[in-house]
Amino acid sequence: MLDKTFQPSPIEAKHYRQWEESGAFAAHPETSAAPFTIMMPPPNVTGSLHMGHALTFTLQDVLIRYWRARGRDALWQPGTDHAGIATQIVVERQLEARQESRHRLGRAAFLERVWAWKRESGGTITRQLRRLGASADWRRERFTMDEGLSRAVRKVFVELHRRGLIYRDKRLVNWDPRLHTALSDLEVEQREVKGSLWYIKYPIDGPVEDGADSFITVATTRPETMLGDTGIAVHPEDPRYRDLVGRHAILPLAGRRIPIVADEYSDPDKGSGAVKITPAHDFNDFEVGKRHGLPVINILDRDAHLNDAVPEAYRGLERYEARRRVVADLEAAGLLDHVEPQSHTVPHGDRSGEVLEPWLTDQWFADAKALAQDPIKAVETGATRFVPKQWEATFFDWMRNIQPWCISRQIWWGHQIPAWFGPDGRAFVAETEDEAIAAARLHYGTDAALTRDPDVLDTWFSSALWPFSTLGWPDQSPEVQRDLARYYPSDVLVTGFDIIFFWVARMMMMGHAFMGDVPFRTVYIHALVRDERGQKMSKSKGNIIDPLELIDKYGCDALRFTLAALAAPGRDVKLAASRVEGYRNFATKLWNAARYAEMNQCARAPGFDPSTVRETVNRWIVGELAAVGERTEAAIEAFRFDEAANGLYQFIWGTFCDWYLEFTKPILTGPAGAARAETRATTVWVLEQILQLLHPLMPFITEELWEQLGFAGAGPLIGAHWPSYDVVPRDPDAGAEMGWVVQAIAQIRAVRAEMNVPAAAQLAVRIGDASETTRRWIATHGDAIQRIARLSSLAPGAGAAHGTAQIVAGDATLFLDLAGVVDLGAERARLGREIDRLAKEIAKFDSKLGNPGFRAKADPEVIVETGERRAEAAATRDRLAAALARLG
Repeated sequence: MLDKTFQPSPIEAKHYRQWEESGAFAAHPETSAAPFTIMMPPPNVTGSLHMGHALTFTLQDVLIRYWRARGRDALWQPGTDHAGIATQIVVERQLEARQESRHRLGRAAFLERVWAWKRESGGTITRQLRRLGASADWRRERFTMDEGLSRAVRKVFVELHRRGLIYRDKRLVNWDPRLHTALSDLEVEQREVKGSLWYIKYPIDGPVEDGADSFITVATTRPETMLGDTGIAVHPEDPRYRDLVGRHAILPLAGRRIPIVADEYSDPDKGSGAVKITPAHDFNDFEVGKRHGLPVINILDRDAHLNDAVPEAYRGLERYEARRRVVADLEAAGLLDHVEPQSHTVPHGDRSGEVLEPWLTDQWFADAKALAQDPIKAVETGATRFVPKQWEATFFDWMRNIQPWCISRQIWWGHQIPAWFGPDGRAFVAETEDEAIAAARLHYGTDAALTRDPDVLDTWFSSALWPFSTLGWPDQSPEVQRDLARYYPSDVLVTGFDIIFFWVARMMMMGHAFMGDVPFRTVYIHALVRDERGQKMSKSKGNIIDPLELIDKYGCDALRFTLAALAAPGRDVKLAASRVEGYRNFATKLWNAARYAEMNQCARAPGFDPSTVRETVNRWIVGELAAVGERTEAAIEAFRFDEAANGLYQFIWGTFCDWYLEFTKPILTGPAGAARAETRATTVWVLEQILQLLHPLMPFITEELWEQLGFAGAGPLIGAHWPSYDVVPRDPDAGAEMGWVVQAIAQIRAVRAEMNVPAAAQLAVRIGDASETTRRWIATHGDAIQRIARLSSLAPGAGAAHGTAQIVAGDATLFLDLAGVVDLGAERARLGREIDRLAKEIAKFDSKLGNPGFRAKADPEVIVETGERRAEAAATRDRLAAALARLG
């Protein structure tokens, strides 16, 4: 007998251990079954589970469990990422706490410390994924710095360099002055800050016409960088500056002549309309400088201190001290026109929190534009499709305007770049040092001292190889070649929109470059998980929700089902603990239904065929089950996880538990006979189907009930085949009959709730205008309607009278006698007050939503939330208005 209460924790631990030990998660490349592959986005090896992980891994597990049940050879390839900067920072902080540093330790000793930390904490995230129920093939787990994957990285780097697609260049990068490394765009956090806009007067070089201004004024938020200016840009159609184009200005404080050029980058409506061009310290300025052949002068060192390229008075100054000194000196020279407060975005390192600098430095780059061409064609032709489709436009926009990819990082933890420099600075790129030495000997004609490049590769470089490096590439063994042929390309990639360009696009580039094909057929993009108010979760806001705490409190199944139910395409997931609690109650409801069936001796009938049932209520539930089964299947295959979850919820809680089990109580507790035997067998059959349909979403409770109800004779639920409903009958007559009964009872209950009818009160109901078919249904199910709707009588009768509320159910009108049960006058007054209150609330929402200022300033999620609240209020108003009309 099932326990009285559902206790998730022991059940989860037991079944996950049994699944993993039995090999239930394993792929089977030796079989003839069609493969279904998902590559797990590798979480940081030293990270821990957050709500974004919980969403993406839940959705992947739903897919992998579903397709495994459909008979596919399902491979969910797991692994972790070395997370170069993030992991190095963790270990450096540990060293700082002991008054040590990586520079004092040296590279080798420091890396040993990192490996030790990886060994100590590296299993945390994968243990937590197990708690989430992730059924990945853990025997195949990989790590981006495994020797096999490291070999793949070296081979790809060398080959792309040989093709001319990797090169060394001096370009601007996002530079972190604290970490002393270049960062990828994904590691840059744009923060809105309050600053100033300084208007600086640059003297015009040479004579000016009488009455003309002898200065050109530029506006800047970074006056300290003016010492690196090599030009001033004005819009070619700006009449204020047309006569100055082609002339020169004198750079204040430095005395350098700089040209005034015409370039559409300058916005006539912004600032003064003239902008200073500092090619070495601004990405846009760098491009303007290239267009006009302006010199590039780097004025900062790696610590963001001013270097020897500036006048002596400013050398060595920290950038903000230099700003104060420059502004003071400009003011003293009469060259500071005025200052305005200005809010603007400033790039910060997401790990260090430091303000970043566009900095000109020697780095390794990949020719992203060339590598992007095949991925663009793949999406254009449908070889790879995005779901939802609108992300394709975002993908094209970014890929068609892509810039060179800076792939080098000035840290120690990661894949060290396979390049060695000779005495003259020439780089020798090779997979091994011996190959580099041989190449240098060939070049110089003698042995030469080589120094290996100390930089490491961007983490995204190694993770870009994930779809094929995890399968063993470039190993040529028969097993690896078999797996590559079988599991590449993968079927679907599930990921968030925030890494479309940093990971998805990179994998597509490398997949085409080395496998000659797309790495995945479908890219399913899910939204972000936010708090219940639609706010992004962050430590500073104090609104982070820990998925493990929710699992501890409500169970893994409840969290998984919540995330799936909220995963509507194009909408962020607004998560509240109350939603998870609600789906914990759903799990309890299912548990209690199974216990009820067990208590009523509902057991699996050998050879039960749902097409042979005779009772109307059983024919109805069989048809409803088949319909929800087909809808669930279609929803999962269309990545509509919300539709799958919500459809199952409505069927299980509503149709099966609230209606079918209630309707069949008299049969199950009545005398023995064919009807009772058939209903017992039908109840168990429906329960068995429910467990199979629900398993991908709620694997633990379904596996436990499968075992407890005696369905595991042929094996555990995780290995059961997905049910087919092709031959399960749908009886439209039974559906119409029971549908009318459900509608009638539901509407009577709604009136009782709207009119505040006491729970114990029984109402008399008269029936008018019913067809012969409806009268027959009432005669058949009258007892059930009276019992469930709490009626004292249900009989034919005349039309509306004073004190009645009427409802329409199909072709029948039901008159509910409320006189003497509720105070009708008080109810009319109450409903009227509530309708008035809601009308005022709706008017406030309309005023806000119709205000252009609100729409311009409010966060998009706030606008959406306001619209949702308005719709909820309107729906409630309409419902109450209908209730008032019934009393009228």
